[in-house]
Amino acid sequence: MDHAPAAVLFDRDGTLIEDVPYNAEPARVEAVPGAREALDRLREAAVPVGVVSNQSGVARGLIAPAALAAVNARVEELLGPFDVWAVCPHDEADGCPCRKPAPGLILRAAATLGVRPEYCVVIGDIGRDMQAARAAGARGILVPTAQTLPAEVAAAWEVAADLGLAVEMALSACRAPGLLPTAEAGRLQVRGPR
Repeated sequence: MDHAPAAVLFDRDGTLIEDVPYNAEPARVEAVPGAREALDRLREAAVPVGVVSNQSGVARGLIAPAALAAVNARVEELLGPFDVWAVCPHDEADGCPCRKPAPGLILRAAATLGVRPEYCVVIGDIGRDMQAARAAGARGILVPTAQTLPAEVAAAWEVAADLGLAVEMALSACRAPGLLPTAEAGRLQVRGPR
């Protein structure tokens, strides 16, 4: 394996688990298909894994801190342990430097792991995840969902069809099977099964 990342940091909702807005119920947590396998691939390669997640429902009073902790515990039950969790409980209006698209969550996770953010990979499903990665100097890989805007896909430097392909890209310095160069220099996409 060439150029393994120092860590791979994942967005939570829409990336690792199905997006249930302001979910405060562990029973409603459902893993995205292939998420456990993708994470285990990184664990087998001895690459630390973490979660970087905006959770404004806490600031809005929609999710109690204890409920957030219970939901995150359920995520670990389904997907295995994470080496770091970095969560922003603030709302947009708070101007928090950790709320994505600001880089704070990524910088905090990297510091907790004792690694440099520029050697981390951030995998997420929306433009905010990719903007936060860039702001932190990290590499970002977008895994689009039905909620991902076309403009977010167009702006991403790297796009993968699913988590498994994103992890292979992260582990192989962008040399994954099905890699497609685009018209934009430095931007790559991975084609999924047809």
